[in-house]
Amino acid sequence: MGILGFVLAVLFMVVVAPVWIVFHYITKWRSQRGLTAQDERLLAELWEISNRLETRVQTLERVLDAEAPNWRNKV
Repeated sequence: MGILGFVLAVLFMVVVAPVWIVFHYITKWRSQRGLTAQDERLLAELWEISNRLETRVQTLERVLDAEAPNWRNKV
C-alpha cells in the first residue's frame, strides 16, 4: 500500500493538481472579465470630465490666439 499511495500522490501532484489549478483560474478570469456597474459609471464620469477639460483647453487656445498670436512660439 505504501508504494501505491506514493505513486497515486505523485500522479495527483503531477497531473491532476496543475489541471485543477489552471481551470480554477480560467473560471475566475471569465467571471471577472467584464466591467462592473460602478466601473462603468466611473468610466463615464471620467469621459465627461475629459471632454470638459478638452473644451476648456480649446477655448483657452482660441483666446490666446486672438490676444497673443505668437504665444505658441514662446513655449
